[in-house]
Amino acid sequence: MSTDLQTRDAYFHFRPIQTRWGDNDMYGHVNNVVYYSYFDTAVNMFLIEEGGFDPHDAEIIGVCPETRCRFIKSVAYPDALEVGLRIVKLGNSSAQYEIGIFKVGEEHAVAEGFFVHVYVERETNRPVAIPAPIRAALEAIQMPVETAAAE
Repeated sequence: MSTDLQTRDAYFHFRPIQTRWGDNDMYGHVNNVVYYSYFDTAVNMFLIEEGGFDPHDAEIIGVCPETRCRFIKSVAYPDALEVGLRIVKLGNSSAQYEIGIFKVGEEHAVAEGFFVHVYVERETNRPVAIPAPIRAALEAIQMPVETAAAE
């Protein structure tokens, strides 16, 4: 993940996320663990809508073995957010997303992170090739190789 703060133009797909009353902690801001829920929601909704993924019946599913988040600026309910996605690594059975969380209307991320999916057979939990419709969706938001190498 880049050490420079990213702006909106670094991401290729956006998903709105509305903070909820229960997202705030006793300090009055969104608790750090909730950001991971935003990541998971944005990634999986992208896969459902753009890749045709069926989380209930798919024989091949994505499991998340690694994720990280860097918190930059606090947000709190009732802030409206947008989650930006891009793919920085796409292998045979895995994909690495970089994710930026933005307040609606703001140019700089309030949090940045990455999220890795490894595709496995649901029954055996063994790695398999990413299904073609999902791969096509991931390729559509993939960062150009030369740009990824520079970061």
